[in-house]
Formats: sequence, structure tokens, C-alpha cells
Amino acid sequence: MRLRTLPLSAGGGLLGILLAVANWKVDLWTAVLIVLTTASLQILSNLSNELGDVLRGTDTADRQGPQYGLNGGEMTVAEMKRLIGCFVVLCMVFGALMTWRAFGTLWDLTPILVLMLGAAAIMGAMKYTLGSNPYGYRAKGDFYVFLFFGLVAVLGAYFVCTQGLGLHWKLLLPASAVGCFSVGVLNVNNIRDMKTDAANRVTVAIKLGERRAKIYQTVLIGLGWVLMTVYCLLCWPSLWHWLWVVTLPLYIIHLRGVWQRHDRELDPMLPLLVMSTFLLCLLMGLGFCVYLWL
Repeated sequence: MRLRTLPLSAGGGLLGILLAVANWKVDLWTAVLIVLTTASLQILSNLSNELGDVLRGTDTADRQGPQYGLNGGEMTVAEMKRLIGCFVVLCMVFGALMTWRAFGTLWDLTPILVLMLGAAAIMGAMKYTLGSNPYGYRAKGDFYVFLFFGLVAVLGAYFVCTQGLGLHWKLLLPASAVGCFSVGVLNVNNIRDMKTDAANRVTVAIKLGERRAKIYQTVLIGLGWVLMTVYCLLCWPSLWHWLWVVTLPLYIIHLRGVWQRHDRELDPMLPLLVMSTFLLCLLMGLGFCVYLWL
């Protein structure tokens, strides 16, 4: 299930929830169901990714990253398909319960739109490497990761927590920042796997080459920080809003590691960026909440 990636999806959803808490009265069970839904979608994406890569022969014994259940021989394709089916059901159940808890019904325009977005998220999670024309093999993964792990995660969580009220354009800034960091996680993964992916897969990293892909990584991290900074400047009233800045050394360590390492040595930089992003989201959200409570 690649559990080390779960804080990435949790971070975006948690930021949306905490920013909503700072301005609205948020139902606890709605928040819990948002976290369960996003975690299930993340696991579904991870399982589908592994199945697609194995079926297409991309993941072999030469894989630079960790060996998982299917490519490690601990599971069969049939078992993986059943597990994917289970998480499709979990995504649907948690998503429906989340929508019902937030809006009190599933049969109004707003909850129907939320459910449609959830269905799109399920399809997006599965189509990264599965299907006849997976977007992860056509260098489009970065766009979809930015969309679902950034914009949908943060704005969607905020929207559901506030029952469709309270959204404003400034929230695009932290949502886009989380999207940039999430694309950074994918990009590090793709830089690490360039040698094994090159045979039958096209990624942004392969198109750019290693050096320019690392420049791209630096731009993603820098842009994310700029967007977070602009958002806090627009919401300036308290120093508590800048609590997240304490994570800066982690991002510096990450970028230094990306520039100094190659191939398999890059792997630790992936969970470092995941946990850095989760911590940044948590601290930013808590900072806004503390300001309100004080």
C-alpha cells in the first residue's frame, strides 16, 4: 500500500480542514470521513500504480525504488485486482458517508457534484498506469497530481467542511502550493526511476533529462514556498500564521539531497518531502487555528 506516501494526501486534506476550522464550526465526523476518503484514494492510486507497472513490464528486478507485494512476488495479479476492488468500494462508501454527513442528503445539487468529483478522483487514481492509455505513461502525471493532491485535496476538504460556503480565491494559493510539493514527490520518484522507465514509459523527468528535472524540482519547491508566503501576507494579522516556516530546513535538506544523489540513492528524498509537506500543512493549519483561539 506504500504507506509512506499516505501523509501526502493527508496533508492536503488536513490543511483544508484546519483552515475551515479557523473560520467555521466544523463537524468532527465530517473531518474524520474526509481523512478516511483521501487515505483510501491514496492507497487505491498506489495499488493501481503497482499493478499497471507490473502488467506493462515497467517494474522489474532492476527497479531503483522499494520492492512491493506484486513485483516482489508476494502477491498475484488476481489478488491485487481483488484488493483494488476492495479499495474502490471503500472510497465509494467513505465518500458517500462524508457527503451525507456534511450536507444531510445525497440528492441535492451540491452533494451530487461532490459525488461526481469523487468518482473522477477514483478514475484518476486508477488510470495513472492502468487502462489502454494511462496518463502516467504520457508525461501527464504531474498535471493530475497537482489537480487531485493539491487543488481537490485542499479546496475539496474546505468546501465539504463548510458545507459549500466560504470558499474564496485566496485559498487557491495554499492549494496550489500543496500541489507543487505533491508534484515534487512524483518528480523525485520519476528521476530515481529514469533508467527503468525509459524502455516503455514517458515522464516529465525523462523528457527533461536528469539535470533539468532537478532544476524543475527546485522550481516546484520554490514556487510552493512563494505561494504559501503570499497567502500568509494576504492574511497577515498574526505571527502564528507563519508557524509553518520552521519546516524550511527540511526542504533545504531535501533539495540538497536531490542535487547530490542519483538513482537508488534518491529514494530517501521521497519520504522526506512527503513528511515535510505533511508537517508544513499541519503547522500552517494549526497556526491559523491558534490565532483564532487566542
